[in-house]
Amino acid sequence: MNKTIRRASVFSLLLVLALLVRATWVQFYEGRALADDKDNRRNAIETYSAPLGNIIVGGRSVTGSAPTKTGDLRYKRTYTDGPLYAAVTGFASQAYAPTQLEGIYTDLLNGTDSRLKSVLDTLTNQRAEPGNVVTTIDPGVQKAAYDALGDKKGGAVAVDPKTGKILAVVSTPSYAPSSLTDANTAGSAWKKLTTDPDKPLVNRALRQPLPPGSTFKLVVAAAALEDGLYSSVDERTDSPDPYTLPGTSRDLTNENPNAPCTDATIRTALEYSCNNVFAKMAVKLGQDKVKAMAEKFGFNDDALDVPVRAYTSVYPSDMHPSQTALTGIGQFDVTATPLQMAMVSAAIANGGKLVSPHMVSQITDSGGDVLEDYDDAGSKEIVSSSTAEQLQSAMQTVVSKGTGTNAQVPGATVGGKTGTAQHGENNSQVPYAWFTSYGKSDSTGKEVAVAVVVEQSSAARSEVSGNGLAAPVAKAMMQAALKD
Repeated sequence: MNKTIRRASVFSLLLVLALLVRATWVQFYEGRALADDKDNRRNAIETYSAPLGNIIVGGRSVTGSAPTKTGDLRYKRTYTDGPLYAAVTGFASQAYAPTQLEGIYTDLLNGTDSRLKSVLDTLTNQRAEPGNVVTTIDPGVQKAAYDALGDKKGGAVAVDPKTGKILAVVSTPSYAPSSLTDANTAGSAWKKLTTDPDKPLVNRALRQPLPPGSTFKLVVAAAALEDGLYSSVDERTDSPDPYTLPGTSRDLTNENPNAPCTDATIRTALEYSCNNVFAKMAVKLGQDKVKAMAEKFGFNDDALDVPVRAYTSVYPSDMHPSQTALTGIGQFDVTATPLQMAMVSAAIANGGKLVSPHMVSQITDSGGDVLEDYDDAGSKEIVSSSTAEQLQSAMQTVVSKGTGTNAQVPGATVGGKTGTAQHGENNSQVPYAWFTSYGKSDSTGKEVAVAVVVEQSSAARSEVSGNGLAAPVAKAMMQAALKD
């Protein structure tokens, strides 16, 4: 054979071998990555070739699927009462990545979860019938929170203290998930939502940590009682009014200058929300002990999944004593979500034990058979039962005759704590209004713990308070949860 022909033949053979090796690599090693690529149009075509599974609230579906009129995507997601449940469902879009429960349970809802496949599905490599997500949300409590927040910017969470079931997750202003479902119209809706200064896509109930203000005093009081710094909520403290922050000449005063805050007991200090008492208490305990108690309640947990990942609520470290004093009243670098403050009230209401909060009860296949059950949630002791009972009693005083009277619910025992957190440098912006509480029906024994933050409202600055803005929302939620 001619040398030139032989060389050309060998070179051609090497090219063929290289092509085969590359094809094999793509097929067996890169195939999955290519199939899962967000820009792979085939994925969207497959996902929306049939109706999706549904998210269930109170026994009925709040999601659905509707045939499309144009394009290669046969179905699109639909929502019933979309803005009401947006903080729970999130959205499933033909154009954008899914969020909230839609995103967490994508495989279940589109039928690609391996647990859904029958033997025939496996043999034929067909997509299984999609499954459903059954939530713990109570539609009555959800609507009560949504209506009560109204046009205010804020978030609210309700939890059953005994079971950990999340009964409501509300964020306002909300948005219509259906506006994002159709690829042909989602772009303009996305631009409008992402440029809105009120940020309606932010889940303020789970993922908007803000300074909790005086609601954090419950955590400091729990630390003081557990540490033995005070034997009861009725023991007098050593608390000058005003209190000079350590190492500074700055005096920390109280909102009500006539309140009996000098050397006040924990009960009186919670009733009147005495800053001097809890600032000094935090310093006397030391930041490490306050931080340890905060972390028992759930602060600094960067993996709190309900199953949506909640944003971390923070108690800081490495502070000057003056900064530790400010953390005692929920300021400096302390932040919390409504979920976190609802967890604080839930643990106190449940005798000191915190049951893991969750907003999904079960996931099922298309026939209703349970694939996974989440209602057997674990619990952990946060404080002793005696500490919990004392804090319950003091919180009840707050509602019966203190700063939280707007949360009173007829026929129920209610305990709570208000908070008005500073906002902006030197408190230059409108403060955040907080309220966290628990309620127990006197007739049925039903229980609920709630937390509400109003980030902004139309109220005048002088009228912004936890009792004035947030407590009425909490009251509406507790009434809905505790009704017979």
